[in-house]
Amino acid sequence: MHAYLDNAATTPVAPEVVKAMTDVHSTVYGNPSSTHLPGRKAKALVETSRRTIAKLLGVAPRTICFTSGGTEADNHAIQAAVGCLGVKRIITSEAEHSAVIKSTQMARDQHHVELNYVRHHSDGRVDLDHLAQLLAQKKSKTLVSLMHANNEVGVMTDLARVGTLCKEYGALVHSDTVQTMGHYPMDLESMDVDFLACSAHKLHGPKGTGFLYVHPSLNIDGLIVGGGQERLMRGGTENVAGIVGLATAFEIAFENMEVHESHIRSIKARMVQGLKERIPGVAFNGDSDGDDRLYTVLNVQFPEHPNGGMAVFLLDLEGVACSGGSACSSGATLGSHVLRALQFHNPDKASVRFSFSRYTTNADIDLALDALIKVFAALPVEA
Repeated sequence: MHAYLDNAATTPVAPEVVKAMTDVHSTVYGNPSSTHLPGRKAKALVETSRRTIAKLLGVAPRTICFTSGGTEADNHAIQAAVGCLGVKRIITSEAEHSAVIKSTQMARDQHHVELNYVRHHSDGRVDLDHLAQLLAQKKSKTLVSLMHANNEVGVMTDLARVGTLCKEYGALVHSDTVQTMGHYPMDLESMDVDFLACSAHKLHGPKGTGFLYVHPSLNIDGLIVGGGQERLMRGGTENVAGIVGLATAFEIAFENMEVHESHIRSIKARMVQGLKERIPGVAFNGDSDGDDRLYTVLNVQFPEHPNGGMAVFLLDLEGVACSGGSACSSGATLGSHVLRALQFHNPDKASVRFSFSRYTTNADIDLALDALIKVFAALPVEA
């Protein structure tokens, strides 16, 4: 048996998505930029997908720019804010995804943008009072980049309040919504946000496809140039099958959101209860077991055992796939930058992230709990 509990890294592709993409690969072979019939068929699929996504988000289709995923979307938003919109200061967090951290650092190093970091409360939440203080110190045009939900500990950010604050001080807002898109309802027309990033493979769509939402009042250049695709915002032949797969995954997620959430919350509660019963002293980083946290993620701190990497390795041998943090920084040797930034890192205690999807079963949780007992009984305790 095998239990896949690393859905924050990527989710299994839904069968409906596989079928939709296979049909495109089999029957629609034209280049969307071509004017002949096969090209027009491909273009129609791209634009229908764009309209589908835009309608579910409550925005105009022209605000959706298809990308290769969340990392590209984050990079595009930050670089466009600096290069096209005159941003001279960025406020972000040291607990952001590495795509944001590295992009903002590049803006600082290459374009002399002032880079400020907002503080966090002890439970990991962004300190919005500190954000307001930073915004009040207005010296130049500012971009605020804060993720909707942290991908490692599940702490949520009140995007509506962030948007209101930024609007008050004339700042732009970018949010990495990779972990929440398709899991929470979003009416973007009612939100004061300028850029949002989405990645299809976090909501049972294909890898290598996503989009950047750009507020219709903004005019930005492409990050990738060389063609007129995506209204000049992204050159290159569109990934038609991937875009159709993304739209299909989007429809399924939004149409069944409440049912999926209820199932995943019950699965997560079973994991929390089982851990508390079987492993005395277990704790949850960022209160990730709380109802107000990202319901797909549980970050667990285990007592006495310091080696989270070894725990993940041994759990894999027992048939349980999980992680020590973000898959995008899995090669790092210092452990999770998120746990360090939020001061949850404890060198004497192992931290492991488990993440769930609508395909996770009770049997998966029970297998994981049994494996954890075996693994942590086998790990040596350092004196």
